[in-house]
Amino acid sequence: MNNQRKEKMAIIYTISLVVVIAILVISIIKTNSYNATVHQSTFTKSSLFTTEASESEDVAINAVPRDTTWSKTFDLNNEGLTEHNFEAFTYDFSINNNTNDQVDSLSFKMTLSTDVFLAQAWNGALEIHQFRDGEEITDTIPDLREYNPDDYKIETVTVDDESFVIMKAGDYFRYIPSSSANAMEVPIEPYEGTTPGFIIYVGIDKTMEESTLELEYTFNRLYTSEPLYWISIIGAAVWFIALIIAAITSAQIKKYQVRHERDNKIISESIETFTGFIDAKDEYTNGHSKRVAQYTKLIAKEMGYEGEELDRVYYIALLHDCGKIGVPDNILGKPGKLTDEEFQVIKSHTIRGGEILSSFKSLENAGEGALYHHERYDGKGYPEGRAGEDIPFIARMICVADSFDAMNSNRVYRNKLAKDHIINEIESNKGRQFDPKVADVMLRLIRNNKIVIKGK
Repeated sequence: MNNQRKEKMAIIYTISLVVVIAILVISIIKTNSYNATVHQSTFTKSSLFTTEASESEDVAINAVPRDTTWSKTFDLNNEGLTEHNFEAFTYDFSINNNTNDQVDSLSFKMTLSTDVFLAQAWNGALEIHQFRDGEEITDTIPDLREYNPDDYKIETVTVDDESFVIMKAGDYFRYIPSSSANAMEVPIEPYEGTTPGFIIYVGIDKTMEESTLELEYTFNRLYTSEPLYWISIIGAAVWFIALIIAAITSAQIKKYQVRHERDNKIISESIETFTGFIDAKDEYTNGHSKRVAQYTKLIAKEMGYEGEELDRVYYIALLHDCGKIGVPDNILGKPGKLTDEEFQVIKSHTIRGGEILSSFKSLENAGEGALYHHERYDGKGYPEGRAGEDIPFIARMICVADSFDAMNSNRVYRNKLAKDHIINEIESNKGRQFDPKVADVMLRLIRNNKIVIKGK
């Protein structure tokens, strides 16, 4: 895995992690916001005084009166009333949680449509609101069963030694459920409920069914109940698994690269050792094969080759003169002009090199460099007289690199050429000996000092 790919993957993983964290934070914020919201519902008439609680509301309440059992006479104006004019009802206010969330807190406000007298209420506290002569009187009674009227300022009445809170039409009370260990009216678990009770005296032939109840409540939603939370958890799990896979893959690739580099080193050293035998046949060409391979690799890289393909170019160029292994030393090192027969022997090194490398199957097209590097772009080369694009591209690159090294090296028959002379030779042979595009690349490498010519 190259550095660019590693950087790209690091960016992708970082962005993915940021997205996952953002979703998690959003889910937490959304849940906290939901839990902080005070929800309200209003119930009256048939929606309140019914035996069947609504299931369409998140939190529903219904008031079911039990049968009346007793009655009393309330004579607030001292009119001498003797007949019972109010009857007692026990009201069970059933509160049902119809959601997957826990009801954390709740209260309800009951605004009365008729005059009543509060006798008892169990478990929770009552916040009483009475309106008298344009003023509001308010008191909170923790437990109406233990109510002592002398301790409060609200209006009360005593009948038959029993104290009652006077509630006129328009007055209201707020019920605050108890969270004590004995009552445990709140919190309310999902799909469960609680039932506070009241004993209320209602006028005979009167009804409370026009009264209005306003329910307020908050939820304690767990983070695990928020879909975005699970999306973030699944996203984090996928991210973590992907990271593990990437780490394993990266380790495998690194292991492969180490092995590949080791194998390449073995191959390179083996080939260089072999070509060293060839170059050692002539002290003037010692190191020639390796230099040509390096120049060819630079040309190939400049023309877009990379990775393993660049290594292949290097090895093929390194082996371009392997056919010289069969050329007699006296011909290779002859200082004078070669005879026609000797020149034919020299030329045969291309064919011999192609034959030697024909069995080198692990290096694709290994023999192309050896066989065709003396072909000319104008078709006047050897051994087959190929021209232009018909010459394998690897051979066209080696041709330029090989000629450059020949001009830039001392030979038995001459000293190396000056830089300007070399440049002029390459320029003048574009389209003749050399592929013009490859020649231009070589000239650019020389002029940009990527290939350095020492001396003049």
